Amino acid sequence: MLKKKWSALLVLVSFISSLIIPNADAASAYPAEKFPIKEMQIQVMPEFDYPEDWPSREIPSLLIGQYGTITNKSGQDYHGKIEIPAPTKDKGFEAVLVAEFPEENKPEVQRPYDVDKENGMISWKPAKPIKNNESYRFVIEYYTKTIDVKDKKRFTYEFRNNAEIKQLDVIFYAPMNAKEIQMEPKAQENSKNEYGEEIYFSQYTNVKAGERLKYSFSYKKDGTESTTEAMSKQQPPNDETHSGVNGSATDQLTKSTDNSKQPIIGIGGASIIGIAIIIAAAFVYLGLKAKAQTSGSGTKKNQYHERKRASTKKENKAFNTEAKKELRKKLLTGKIDQETYEEEMKKLI
Repeated sequence: MLKKKWSALLVLVSFISSLIIPNADAASAYPAEKFPIKEMQIQVMPEFDYPEDWPSREIPSLLIGQYGTITNKSGQDYHGKIEIPAPTKDKGFEAVLVAEFPEENKPEVQRPYDVDKENGMISWKPAKPIKNNESYRFVIEYYTKTIDVKDKKRFTYEFRNNAEIKQLDVIFYAPMNAKEIQMEPKAQENSKNEYGEEIYFSQYTNVKAGERLKYSFSYKKDGTESTTEAMSKQQPPNDETHSGVNGSATDQLTKSTDNSKQPIIGIGGASIIGIAIIIAAAFVYLGLKAKAQTSGSGTKKNQYHERKRASTKKENKAFNTEAKKELRKKLLTGKIDQETYEEEMKKLI
């Protein structure tokens, strides 16, 4: 009798397990098809800047930033991870930032993330569940060492997506002082900002899941100076945005640092040391300012983002000095106007 009871119990446990395990497996996989991308902006920036641990300036850096807005169309609140394809097998691939924008007009918040090199994915779990039919905004950044140096500097960038994208913007920023720039396929629009930086812009609509876009980009450039370094040495433009700013950008950064009353940007002991490029700025450069205003400049302001790094108390002082420099540099290089500069400073005090 006891043997029969144990046999019946084992059959019951086996049956329940067969129901539970498949469901657990299904929940662990990211259902990308149920999370279409409303907007995606890709920024491709050769020699824009160099991380502190970059091995050599003889190896040009390639920085890629992706800003996306996804919508939960799964029919229920989502508690799992998000997966975004990335070229993890590219030479020197290094993810440096994953963050989300939980509130309007607030800075982004970094999230812990995993890199699956075998399957080419960056994944992370949002801080809060994504409610059904609601949107979720994020940014990821990574570097590669894929720029080949011969007679010219050249690289290939390939974008792949695992979900449908309603609107995709792809922006290539040529390095400062680059010459003989070539891009294939050719960009839909190209222009220069007031500092002479070449910008190449293309926009796509209704990009299907699995559809790949591939670009080749080449240029000539002497030396290893990054774009941020080159801009910091230039005289700011004489316009309303830069009214009252005299001297070189380097001079202004020094003045900003020396001003003890200048607000210090700090969030939880972290410092702002990141890049500052937004799609609204690109639209202005390309003569598409009206379109940018139609889509909503307030939302685009949130694409100013800052990488934050943990530090000791001693390091924080130096980091805060860099933080003040970085926000001032955004103003000086025309990436933000005076009003935005003041607003961002108030929010981050």
